[in-house]
Amino acid sequence: MTNPSDLLREHGLPVTAQRIAVLRAVSGRPHATADDIAVDVRDGIGAISRQSVYDSLAILAEKGLLRRIEPAGSPARYEARTGDNHHHLICRTCGKTTDVDCAVGHAPCLNASESHGFLIDEAEVIFWGTCPDCLTNRKPR
Repeated sequence: MTNPSDLLREHGLPVTAQRIAVLRAVSGRPHATADDIAVDVRDGIGAISRQSVYDSLAILAEKGLLRRIEPAGSPARYEARTGDNHHHLICRTCGKTTDVDCAVGHAPCLNASESHGFLIDEAEVIFWGTCPDCLTNRKPR
């Protein structure tokens, strides 16, 4: 990861200990929830309010430093891998989330059957299934 202070400055954001800690936490644990990130940030810098973590995540995602994904039935998750329009594999059993590169070409990787006048710049695909660990640990019926 590029120096967090430099990233914040490049995107016109004030450099704060909280934002640096959030960037580092997300980089260290891709696909983590806000609550997971808050635990990691507290371990790194001490006391920080939950709201401060949520506010930092929101502005960092808005500025494109983080990506927020919202799988159905799951809290939002955050990752530092941005700009490449990759997709995700999610285990229905344990929730493990893994990046998967686009199947075809460059962003948006997929073509809608009808654009309805939109300029489409991103496609978000989530593949659902069962991860290898959960398949191995499945109890026979």
